[in-house]
Amino acid sequence: TKHPQHNRHTTTTMSWKAGLSRHLPFLRFFGCTQSPASRGVFTWFEKNYEELKYLNPEMPLMMRCHEGAFPAVVTELEFTQDDVFTYMLEKKLFRNADGTVASDREEAARAYMSTDWAALRQERWASPGFDPAKPYLEEDNPNWRDDPVLAKDLATYIELKDAADNALTAAKAGPNKEYERAENSLLLCQRVDLWCAGESEVERAVMHLAGLGRKLNTLENEDPEFVTEFYPGAEDL
Repeated sequence: TKHPQHNRHTTTTMSWKAGLSRHLPFLRFFGCTQSPASRGVFTWFEKNYEELKYLNPEMPLMMRCHEGAFPAVVTELEFTQDDVFTYMLEKKLFRNADGTVASDREEAARAYMSTDWAALRQERWASPGFDPAKPYLEEDNPNWRDDPVLAKDLATYIELKDAADNALTAAKAGPNKEYERAENSLLLCQRVDLWCAGESEVERAVMHLAGLGRKLNTLENEDPEFVTEFYPGAEDL
C-alpha cells in the first residue's frame, strides 16, 4: 500500500501537468546536444514528454536542438495593458528625462486602469443600429460625432472612450522609450534560461510558466466551424 503522502504528491504533480494546455499555448525547449550545460533540459524532456503529451494531447511540446544553443524553455503569455502599467508603477519606471518620478504619467496610468470597461461595452450599443467602434468608421464617416442624435445617444460612451484614450496616450508619452522598454521586460518573462540546470530546476521553471499562464492567459478550445458527424436521436423521440 502506498503511503498517503506519496499519493497526494502524485496527485498534485499530475494536476499541474494536466492543466498545462489550459493555460499555455505551447512549450518550446532549447538545448545543445554537445553541451553538458543542456543535459538537465534534455533529461527532463525525455522523462516527461510521454506523460505531458498524454495529459495534453493538443498542446505542442517541442525540443529545438542547435549547436551552441543556450538551454531554455519558452512559452507565450498574454500580457494586457494593465499588466504593463502595473509593472511600471510597481518598479517606479515612470520617469522624467532628469530621472525624477513622473507623477503625471503615473496618474494617467492609474486613470486608464480604473476605466469602467463594462459600462463602456454597454454604452457602445446605446444608439440602435450604429456601432461607434466599427472598423474604419473614422475613415468612412469621420464626422459621425457631429450628428445630434448620435452625440446624445452616445454621450456616455464618448466621454468614457475619450478619457481612456487620453489617459493611455499620456501614460505612454514618456521619454527614452520607457514604455517600450517596460513592455520588453515583461516579454522576457516568457522565457526561463536553464544553463546547467538540473531536472528539478527545469521542472520548477515549467511550473513557474504554468503559474504565469494561469494568471495571464485565457485559452479557449476552438469550436468546429461545422458539424462533421451526425448522430440521429432515438427513433421514439
